[in-house]
Amino acid sequence: MSGHSKWASIKHKKAAVDAKRGKLFSKLIREITVSAREGGGSTETNARLRTAVDRAKEANMPLDNIEKAIKRGTGEMEGVTYETCLFEGYGPGGVAIMVETLTDNKNRTTAEVRNIFSKKNGNMAGSGSVAWIFVQKGYILVPKDKISEDDLLSIALEAGAEDVKTEGDKYEITTEPKDFESVKSSLKEKNVAWETAEITMIPSSTIKLDGQNAKQVLSLVENLEDHDDVQNVYSNFDIPDSVMNDIAEDI
Repeated sequence: MSGHSKWASIKHKKAAVDAKRGKLFSKLIREITVSAREGGGSTETNARLRTAVDRAKEANMPLDNIEKAIKRGTGEMEGVTYETCLFEGYGPGGVAIMVETLTDNKNRTTAEVRNIFSKKNGNMAGSGSVAWIFVQKGYILVPKDKISEDDLLSIALEAGAEDVKTEGDKYEITTEPKDFESVKSSLKEKNVAWETAEITMIPSSTIKLDGQNAKQVLSLVENLEDHDDVQNVYSNFDIPDSVMNDIAEDI
């Protein structure tokens, strides 16, 4: 999980930069809109919407923006209709990559995602090629300086967490998707601050990379994540912290 943990930390820092230039808000608005369209406009009964709204609030998105996005999703306001598209492929070193997008033009997005893969030494693959490697999990990353390991174990496991691991200067909490909100709520009640909290796709196996392959994979993932239509990118790389830190310093 070291690759996942380090990249989650880097994405957290990237999100702060993206928020300043509006890119993060745009992605969150799409997610809120689609979540409301597919599961209704109530955060009490729509877990996906609740998670999206929580992320928007953490990014300091104005409440008015959130409410308008929900209303567009429920049809109370006119707006663009987005559809979810999943792309699969391989990066340098044979790593598996899955790309989740929300788009109003599937053909355009398909061509642009394919172009990014091609330019960054990867290649698209057919549906189901790599999806089997990933399992959906709740994932929460807590800095070690926020709480002791014993206290975190007690809170998280009692709330239904699947596992708690130590990874560098962080704790990794994994849950079944259905238990994610319960664990997050328990941490919030105990004033435990997290760095990352999301429903994500975790690989069942990883590929170790270093040198040029590592840099090329990270460049591919970064370019995919930077695309306006891309919501999430998942991969099974395992890259040394030193290379990851070099990337973080460039953000």
